[in-house]
Amino acid sequence: MVICGLKLTHDSSVTIIEDNKVVLCLEWEKLNNNNRFKLIDCLEDIDKEIIPYGYNLANVDRISIDGWVGEEHSTIKTRYLGIESEILAAPYHEPKGSSVLRKYGFDKLAHSDLALPYESFTHAAGHVLSSYCTSPFASRMESSYILVWDGGMYPRLYFFDSVRRSVVFICDLFYMAVNVYSIFCQHYGPFKINENVIKDELSVAGKVMAYVGYGRIDNEIIEDLKRCYSKTLSFATNPKLIPQYPYIFSKEFQICSRDKKYTDEDVICSLHYFLEGLIISSIKKAVAPRAGRMNLCLAGGAALNIKWNTALRNSGIFDEVWVPPFPNDAGSSLGAALASWAGNADCLAIAWNVYSGPTLTRDFVPDGWTTEECSPVELARILYQTRLPVTVLNGRAEIGPRALGNRSIVAAPFDPKMKDQLNYLKIREYYRPIAPMCSEERAVEFFNPGCPDPYMLFEHTIRDEWVDLLGAVSHIDNSARLQTVNSLSHPFLHELLMEFEKLSGIPILCNTSANFKGRGFFPDIESAIRWGLTPMIYSDGRLYTKESVLSMASI
Repeated sequence: MVICGLKLTHDSSVTIIEDNKVVLCLEWEKLNNNNRFKLIDCLEDIDKEIIPYGYNLANVDRISIDGWVGEEHSTIKTRYLGIESEILAAPYHEPKGSSVLRKYGFDKLAHSDLALPYESFTHAAGHVLSSYCTSPFASRMESSYILVWDGGMYPRLYFFDSVRRSVVFICDLFYMAVNVYSIFCQHYGPFKINENVIKDELSVAGKVMAYVGYGRIDNEIIEDLKRCYSKTLSFATNPKLIPQYPYIFSKEFQICSRDKKYTDEDVICSLHYFLEGLIISSIKKAVAPRAGRMNLCLAGGAALNIKWNTALRNSGIFDEVWVPPFPNDAGSSLGAALASWAGNADCLAIAWNVYSGPTLTRDFVPDGWTTEECSPVELARILYQTRLPVTVLNGRAEIGPRALGNRSIVAAPFDPKMKDQLNYLKIREYYRPIAPMCSEERAVEFFNPGCPDPYMLFEHTIRDEWVDLLGAVSHIDNSARLQTVNSLSHPFLHELLMEFEKLSGIPILCNTSANFKGRGFFPDIESAIRWGLTPMIYSDGRLYTKESVLSMASI
């Protein structure tokens, strides 16, 4: 059985499930240096990209399309061979009283001379299944709560009953769409813009999370936020005003705080912890103690917020919290495919690997660059001795927004100036942190809690005795978005860290994504060479070096 999942709106992607395994996930932003959040706006491009992997739409057993904005159904505008068309799909989330996993059937997906039949499931259902089916709870056949908080959606709590194999919607935890995080903050600090053009900007939320560390929690601000929330609640509970409510709430706070001397940093920080408080208090009220383990899966864009994820993990409400490496819409085509697959699966634990993205293409070396074989031992020596960043491009790309070593820029973690250098190369704001990667077996020595975290989805704190030594990966509040690596999950990275430790005593390197600004990961070596801001590129056992660097080294 081959199932193709499609996400045709922002963060577009195609996922192929064959039998009980995820074999391919192509995010459009990771192809051809496309813009982030790229749409599939030409249906014929789907076959162009999946045929090299041995698949095409006409020959898969099922096609499943992710749902989008709408109450009874959604309408997605696209094109096929230059002709504009509209595709019907499931709505954003299930209508009241409807099954969470309701299947919507359609039969007009344009393809060659055919109109292919396809299924569709709600956007929320895709998030539910992409999180649960990839979780350790599915492998252990355990039940789990599932929190989906995404885009223009209130935080929706579901429960998956592993005995009955059913998903039920429990409640909206509170009436605040997660995009309030970015919309509200566009009135303050480095995010402030002309009020007349404020919009739901997808790239802002991650920056806000980084900037939170520059402020302090002000209880007076939090009380004002609570009052504004209570005062505007009648707007929040009107379904037709969900898209407008973040603007209404933000405006009310501006009026409320107009004559108060709050700093922008403290307002942003306090908003973050106000929302965190809503998450913890409301979920504590909503969940019922159950026999056995209390599990929680997180999904939706909010699950990229490592501070909220950590607060939930530390809350004591749950025994275990799972976040997949693609909790945002990057996992939606996978979710659509899983919704179709789950109906006939004996077990809802899908086989998957985070490195299932596109393969590297076009091995190209222009004049001015040399290439030679290079082992992890030699690469570790180069990183330690030169203290220069190296672009690493290996195998297949990661699924999801985090670079996890296959499309990364790596560097020694010691000098705080390295953080500034990497942010300068990436054209990123000064307050953005650089993530550390560390061998899993030694992470607890350097980080608190330092537990396994292979996908950079929880917050860790650098232990006091290591803060000064790890200046390049230490945020202003000494926090770190840690990636742990073991020999099974990524043999090359683990060996590189072990060899770097032999030289430096520290099994840690800087890790940031390798890409043009505003684009997806580099799809090939040619792109990294054209970018040219690191003098060395490592790819699948070969080192590409600018000849000017070699000349300087020989002087």
